[in-house]
Amino acid sequence: MTSSELRQRVIQVLRAIYDPEMPVNIYELGLIYEVKVDEAGFVSIQMTLTAPNCPVAGTLPPEVEAKLKAVPGVTGVKLDLVF
Repeated sequence: MTSSELRQRVIQVLRAIYDPEMPVNIYELGLIYEVKVDEAGFVSIQMTLTAPNCPVAGTLPPEVEAKLKAVPGVTGVKLDLVF
């Protein structure tokens, strides 16, 4: 699988993760700023939260990491949380 194909799979997974306060997925909501996938399958994500004191600040980033690590072909995930 190419890095472009894997990136599309990663984005599909991100579109299945919803902000619990809104009925919108985190990708469409604009919380994902950047998705990079290298040739080795390593995924780099830059994301934010709806607010610095977001009630899911402690659970949403780990959920994103865990779900992306479960994608076949993903060899690792680095998530940078930015505001």
